[in-house]
Amino acid sequence: MNFSIARTMRHLLAPDHRLSCPTRIWKQLLQDLRERGRGRRESGAFLLGSKDSGHRHIMHYVLYDDLDPHSLDTGIVTFDGQHYGKLWAICRERQESVVADVHVHPGSSHQSQSDRDHPMLSVAGHLSLIIPDFARAPIRRDDIGIYEYRHDGGWDAIHGRDRKRFFYIGW
Repeated sequence: MNFSIARTMRHLLAPDHRLSCPTRIWKQLLQDLRERGRGRRESGAFLLGSKDSGHRHIMHYVLYDDLDPHSLDTGIVTFDGQHYGKLWAICRERQESVVADVHVHPGSSHQSQSDRDHPMLSVAGHLSLIIPDFARAPIRRDDIGIYEYRHDGGWDAIHGRDRKRFFYIGW
């Protein structure tokens, strides 16, 4: 029997969540995004973890520039596809999958045309998070842009009123 007190608590506290992340991982991720972006350029990461019954749980992350050292050189994220092999190797090693991606914007958390046209993973159901203001604190969950890739190549936005139920940060 696979029993987890943390998973049970998450279910009780946020039963409808589709994405969850432990607080300590989320805080470290935001700090790393701030440091990599230096307050003047975009930075980002692939969020790794598990998927079960429509729920995705973030356990680790891999920063884009750890995979592709030049991905942040232009000020916006330009990830060279030849580096996906490193990502898949990390996923195999950890027995995890990419549950979402995240990157920062200088202003709002709205998707740019480039974000819409060039998803990090063009797989239906993939989630993309956008953190406003280069991830400067305070970051409220309501301020995070959450977008889900559709079968037809478009995106669905998770609106502010639904974000707390969709994305749980805690246990």
